[in-house]
Amino acid sequence: MKRTVLNDKFKLSSKQEQQIRSEIKAFYFDVRGEEIGIIEEQQILDLFYEHMAPIIYNKALDDAQHWCQQQAENLQLDYYLLYCDIR
Repeated sequence: MKRTVLNDKFKLSSKQEQQIRSEIKAFYFDVRGEEIGIIEEQQILDLFYEHMAPIIYNKALDDAQHWCQQQAENLQLDYYLLYCDIR
């Protein structure tokens, strides 16, 4: 199965990417007792970028939108309680 090209908006900084690669390498060693190389690390990272990053990104956007809506509702309620209910 041919993999698609990764979307650049999901790219991490090289420091973040190196940290994740270290975590992947440590995970494989701790759980499976195997050492993996740079190619395997990159393949796993690419898999995450391709399949998990869009899901996590969209979930974060949904959460941010929900939070903003809650704040707008709180603002409307505060406005009503402070200015409209005084009469």
